[in-house]
Amino acid sequence: MDRASKRTELASFLRVRRSRLAPSSVGLPSGTRRRTPGLRREEVALLAGVGVSWYTWLEQGRDIHVSEGLLERLAQALDLDHVERSHLFELAQGRPPPPSRRSDAPTEVVSDMLQHAIDAHPNPVVVSTTRWDVVALNTPAEALWGDRRGMNSLRFMFEENPLQPRTPEASAHARNMVARFRYEAGRAADRAPFDQLASELGKRSPEFRALWNAHEVVATPEGAKVVHHPAVGDIELDHIVLLHVEPDGRMLRVTIYTPRPGVSAARARVAYAAHVTD
Repeated sequence: MDRASKRTELASFLRVRRSRLAPSSVGLPSGTRRRTPGLRREEVALLAGVGVSWYTWLEQGRDIHVSEGLLERLAQALDLDHVERSHLFELAQGRPPPPSRRSDAPTEVVSDMLQHAIDAHPNPVVVSTTRWDVVALNTPAEALWGDRRGMNSLRFMFEENPLQPRTPEASAHARNMVARFRYEAGRAADRAPFDQLASELGKRSPEFRALWNAHEVVATPEGAKVVHHPAVGDIELDHIVLLHVEPDGRMLRVTIYTPRPGVSAARARVAYAAHVTD
């Protein structure tokens, strides 16, 4: 969708959302002389703390600057839920909104439904934030990597045995991780946490610093890696990454690993079974 189409869509979205709000629901008198349902433009402008002319231009689809703060006030004035708020930001700025500041939004757990789904999967599944902070995983994943909840995958990659030489496969995987991390950083509404992590890793890991300074960007949500299991040996894994939106609005990465057929699949089954019986 081009910019003009997005402005038109934004204008329609605002008009429809305004028409669905009863004045009484936002603390305004209903009155008796309303010709149209919902809020008037001047009422939305008042609630959002902007000028009526400016808000009118926005509903007319004019090409005007829209700040993040204004969009937050509009979302609040129009009583948007997290999905509608995200849609508002995508139309107005072409990117997701910053994380919700709600104090009740959990950050260290996932919904019961998502946890049940990954627990039912026979192979490793790891759930992380877009900054690669691990928030959930299933039993097969624990069998191969241990319980990494609360850890950051990039920190694990570049701070765990940083002086140990990498195999060509591991080097390629590290390069791919950094390129995908840079891609996610560029798409983030709030880039500061990404840059902070990159700065910390760059000081501690020459390998990460070199890869980060290469400015490579990869968006392909799939790849391959080799995991060395101390009991069964090397396991070759293919993986894909799916994006999942939690009920509280968080965007999470769900990485599904599949052992390659043959020796790797057999070794993985042994590793899973051994972990369950430990």
